Amino acid sequence: MAASETALAEAWPTRAIRIVVSTPAGGITDAFARAYGDYISQKLGQPVIVENKTGASGALAAQSVKDSPADGYTLMYTISSTLLGNRLLLKSLAYDPDKDFTIVAMTPSGHLPLVVHSATNAKTIEEFVAYARGNKVTAGSYGIGSFAHIAIAELNRQFGLDISIVHYRGEAPMWQDLAAGVIQAAVGSYQAALPVLDTGIGRPIAVPTPVRMKKLPETRTFAEQGVTGNVFQLISFTALVAPAAIPADRIDMLAKLMVEGGKTERVQKLLDAFGVDQPAIDRASSIALYEKEGPVWLESIKTLGLEPQ
Repeated sequence: MAASETALAEAWPTRAIRIVVSTPAGGITDAFARAYGDYISQKLGQPVIVENKTGASGALAAQSVKDSPADGYTLMYTISSTLLGNRLLLKSLAYDPDKDFTIVAMTPSGHLPLVVHSATNAKTIEEFVAYARGNKVTAGSYGIGSFAHIAIAELNRQFGLDISIVHYRGEAPMWQDLAAGVIQAAVGSYQAALPVLDTGIGRPIAVPTPVRMKKLPETRTFAEQGVTGNVFQLISFTALVAPAAIPADRIDMLAKLMVEGGKTERVQKLLDAFGVDQPAIDRASSIALYEKEGPVWLESIKTLGLEPQ
């Protein structure tokens, strides 16, 4: 407590802030970390350094930030699996997502549409289900325990299908295989799917969350097509988090700057490029979203019956 009071009394920041990103450079998580980080730097008058630390589904980044002083100089920008899925997918976790970290701001990462190959002739979930009942269908996932994995498994469960799921190391090879007809369906991000969407080889037939996607306004949601279940209402997110003992005034400032940064032209252009409809949300809403959807993510992953690695 004395250490925390001392930190509160000190001027902040007086040196560079480091944001550890749990994913490789070039993707949506990295792009948003750099854009928001630049805005924070401008407003606080100190450099913000983005460091990519990949491995173990974000666990390496999480451990390094957990072990850093909780002074507001080391933060983590990460994906949902680091905070949720790793609890069930990794045998040994060197951090406690709830005790070791506190959420600064959630940044929704956009709808993840279900895209099918044009050869299926399916334009709706109903038509895709009918095709899957009469044909051997393989669907792509960008990772074990990911939303893509959960969504296809849930379609199998709800409709009694036997769609095989292939897990890829990232989206690029998955969409390449869909374009080549190796797989007949895939779930992933709008931006990564653009090569197959633009050519018409891939056709979006459903999007999750209760609201349609701005970039794909003609594509109905799963719910609109009668496919119910909490899984299809989940909001995929990335998040800026900090070590749990960070002084309250610093986390409040960072959360405020994240919301402000979401209104800048740079972030708005990224949102448009990646097909994301919403920028960073305020801290209270972020915590409420995490507390509401976290249990659904965990329960959905449990139903996959995966052995921790």
